[in-house]
Amino acid sequence: MRLTTRTNLALRTLMVCAVNPERIVRKSDVAKAINASENHLAQVVNQLGQSGFITTLRGRHGGFSLARPAAEISVGAVFRAFEAELPFIECFSEDNTCPLKGVCRMSQHLTRAVESFYASLDPVTLGELTDCNEGLEAILSLEDCTRRVSTARCAQAQAVPA
Repeated sequence: MRLTTRTNLALRTLMVCAVNPERIVRKSDVAKAINASENHLAQVVNQLGQSGFITTLRGRHGGFSLARPAAEISVGAVFRAFEAELPFIECFSEDNTCPLKGVCRMSQHLTRAVESFYASLDPVTLGELTDCNEGLEAILSLEDCTRRVSTARCAQAQAVPA
């Protein structure tokens, strides 16, 4: 199984938003941070907005931010939003021309395997990937102050016994 570039860019874009929670993020900043084309990223941002993962703000000072806390965004849901429309194999597509159509028993196993893949990602949240991840923050933080606030927050969280 191989994920599309759009899914990869979607997760990276959400990570940038999560690392910079107090900020409206601009497409150009994200493109630079994740080494992506702004044109390709525009399509991804549009789909993230339509899927309810981010809120967008138009205009001169526009951009986007997470629509809800990172801890409430499931990686499985993000992957489904970007991958579900693409058939995993020919027999999953509407224009299936496979000569084995109707007699092959493999498709039911593949359906179950693909769903298991997504189900294993459902409990993983964006927050798990980004919270207190200093290496990620060093790469994706758009301002030094964001990194300082986050580092202080993580130090505080680690000092409090669970």
